[in-house]
Amino acid sequence: MISLPQPEDLTSLVLRTDFTDDAAWASVMVAVRSWEGGDSATFASDPTYAGVSLQELVDADNAASHDDKLTYLFLADATTMADAERPLLALDLADEPGRTFRVPPRWYADVSTNLTIANMDFSEFADAVDESGTYRGFDGD
Repeated sequence: MISLPQPEDLTSLVLRTDFTDDAAWASVMVAVRSWEGGDSATFASDPTYAGVSLQELVDADNAASHDDKLTYLFLADATTMADAERPLLALDLADEPGRTFRVPPRWYADVSTNLTIANMDFSEFADAVDESGTYRGFDGD
């Protein structure tokens, strides 16, 4: 069984699961960092996670010790790498394990910061997605 990397303190884990395009991965990191609050990411790029399923990630978190459990993470998957907007896949690991939504780098810091400090729940963002399953801010953002 795999184990999940740990994000640095007060950051969110952005885990690369697609290794087909190094330039796309570099652009994901630049895109996330280019927005205010984009420094709140711990980027993990390890081929061990190539093509890992959502269930495998949920299972890995379930098997982790209490101190190593994550409540959510962001994936840079094949869709992220292929889409010019570079939308990450947010994955709930705590309240509704396996629930997901997409979040473009423009809104990454909003989601990451609020989840990191437990100001908002994963479901609040997941419930605010558009018809494509992508979070693009709350009305008026």
